[in-house]
Amino acid sequence: MAGENAASRYFDPPGPRILAHRGLALAVPENTIAAFQAAVDVGAVYLETDAHATADGVAVLVHDPEIVADGVSHPVRNLTLSQLRQLDLGGGHRVPTLAGALVTFPNARFNIDVKAEQAAGPVVRAILAERAVDRVLLTSFDEARRTRAIDSLPGVASSASSERFARAFVGARVGSVTLVRSALGGIRCVQIPEKHRNLRLVTGRSVRAFHRAGVEVHVWTVNEPDDMHRLLDLGVDGLITDRADVALPLVADRAIRGRV
Repeated sequence: MAGENAASRYFDPPGPRILAHRGLALAVPENTIAAFQAAVDVGAVYLETDAHATADGVAVLVHDPEIVADGVSHPVRNLTLSQLRQLDLGGGHRVPTLAGALVTFPNARFNIDVKAEQAAGPVVRAILAERAVDRVLLTSFDEARRTRAIDSLPGVASSASSERFARAFVGARVGSVTLVRSALGGIRCVQIPEKHRNLRLVTGRSVRAFHRAGVEVHVWTVNEPDDMHRLLDLGVDGLITDRADVALPLVADRAIRGRV
């Protein structure tokens, strides 16, 4: 379902948000149907994943541009979907299509990092085909790629590219809501590491500035319980984590104790 309220529906579930980073890959390969199922089984609503495109223009969920199978590296963009599905990721697991994942998990919300320029069109087509605009968030480090992906999906949720975040962070550091809003232009969230090199991006001051601008702050990749507690105490809205099985009970316990 497309429309102006798609982003609002994506963010409807109450936070803090736990985004299962490439699913829950403790016993199965990441970014597979089995990994997403494992995350859903422990209560995850948000599934974080990555998209590339095959040679025949199908959006598939895989992080790297190449897949190594049987000791051989295979560029995803050079393979048709049929060829790609012949590759065993281990234990019989295969690379899923975006459309297939959307169908398999109709109640999940997907956070999709568009990893390659040629993937933008196939990602859009899969989302439209499955009428899933209101349960996806599209992002990319590259602003042109992010813009290309969202332009065909009016109202879709999106997080800031590196370029847009850098401009917004200048405003957040000085506590200027006007500068943050101007830099983000309607983007609903930023998804960032806690630190970049020696620069701390997530602080009480920056979180408050983003919140005053109506922007959520999601932090990646957070796997240790002490870090989860510390960041949630700072007021972050989401944790992107490899350990949804740890983060979800932790958030539930905080709610019981009145810490969320």
